[in-house]
Amino acid sequence: MGEPYSKAETLALRRKYIGPSCKVFFAKDPLKIVRAHGQYMFDENGEKYLDCINNVAHVGHCHPHVTKAATKQMELLNTNSRFLHDNLVQYAQRLTATLPEKLSVCYFVNSGSEANDLALRLARQYRGHQDVITLDHAYHGHVTSLIDISPYKFNQLEKDSKKEFVHVAPSPDIYRGKYREDHPDPASAYAEEVKKIIEQAQKNGRKIAAFIAESMQSCGGQVIPPVGYFQKVAQYVHAAGGVFITDEVQVGFGRVGKHFWAFQLQGEDFVPDIVTMGKPIGNGHPMSCVVTTKEIAEAFGASGLEYFNTFGGNPVSCAIGLAVLEIIEKEDLQGNATRVGNYLLELLTEQKQKHPLVGDIRGVGLFVGVDLVKDRQKRTPATAEALHLIYKLKEQQILLSADGPHRNVLKFKPPMCFTMEDAKHVVDKIDVLLTELEAATGMKTANDASTNAQNRRKVNEGNSQMQSVNESIGHINGAACRQENGFYSDKHSVPSKRIQT
Repeated sequence: MGEPYSKAETLALRRKYIGPSCKVFFAKDPLKIVRAHGQYMFDENGEKYLDCINNVAHVGHCHPHVTKAATKQMELLNTNSRFLHDNLVQYAQRLTATLPEKLSVCYFVNSGSEANDLALRLARQYRGHQDVITLDHAYHGHVTSLIDISPYKFNQLEKDSKKEFVHVAPSPDIYRGKYREDHPDPASAYAEEVKKIIEQAQKNGRKIAAFIAESMQSCGGQVIPPVGYFQKVAQYVHAAGGVFITDEVQVGFGRVGKHFWAFQLQGEDFVPDIVTMGKPIGNGHPMSCVVTTKEIAEAFGASGLEYFNTFGGNPVSCAIGLAVLEIIEKEDLQGNATRVGNYLLELLTEQKQKHPLVGDIRGVGLFVGVDLVKDRQKRTPATAEALHLIYKLKEQQILLSADGPHRNVLKFKPPMCFTMEDAKHVVDKIDVLLTELEAATGMKTANDASTNAQNRRKVNEGNSQMQSVNESIGHINGAACRQENGFYSDKHSVPSKRIQT
């Protein structure tokens, strides 16, 4: 069936009726997507795009088992959770079975932002404390309470935008952070920074309610905390009367492969007090969840304030959630994440050995980052080059994004049905584009067999391309990381002085 509007008409109507802060991907030439299946999306002309970034469609776009479960339940009943329904308790039982035993109480909501907002309420009610420790470059959602604890967002505002009750700890980034891969114990060093924050806050008469962190930072640049970091931070936070919240919205549900939850990468001796989840939970259907301990849940209930959510935990949502869990198990998507993720990392590591633009490769399962640099020794972020690559890949019908404090980290977070063939296809294209970029910018010596004229032509063409890219950066529109957009204006980048480079 044809679309009612042309792409130009759709864009014009969007500009007229949709708020200007609601940005689109590839703002210079946005895509109009009309259908999707598996790891592919299709535009209005039937052109197929390989989706490397859509962790919302966790088990694959429009998975038939999910759509069938949704349709079947919708035909029977959909209502709120104040009525008894088996889907709610069955799903809660199945979901908590994937978590450590003490995480046994569920609150179903509708988005990752709503989940994190509720997690803050739980933490603050628990002991009556208010202050929150967050990580630098963190993003936890779009509601006011979460913008307040998301440096990724509030650093874009005026100078004094950080609230008094918010404390920012260094991102545990061993490639760009304060303590790097050559440090003998970066986990302890980064945890000590949190301890210092707690001690200073207490000296100022403040009380810590929670430490919150993504189990692996996404907007922060695909950062994987060193093993042992969470355990040590939890020790300090608990001693201060606070709780540890892990945000699994981006990285949960088997994305890391060998574990169902990314926080489990830290070891069996670490168990958070609250876990939040979203995106993958419903494979595109708006649902999310907060799971916590009985102790914290009882303290929340002791306030006397009833908690009610009209759509959270409705029968249709829970039917979809159950279907997603079934698919992950039946199709061995955790195993696929391990196999394909390892292969992707191998291919990208080969590119690092080949291309000076590649500074670092990091990732676990189907959560992978490629940190592009202009100088490996100085680790100078290659922001323009990353954005150039993103747009060139789009021209070749591959959807990838770039993020991190300097918008120079290529982000892989594809649907879990991503294949080895997909991985090779993308990396082959990146290889060609990196070769062209390095020739254009003089990072690599031209092939000796080329003539001087050919060299000059390539360099001139490359410089022209890069000039075009640099001119366009100021016009590239940003959007929340949770919308999977990696294209931002330089004026919104976190100043580089905040990170050692």
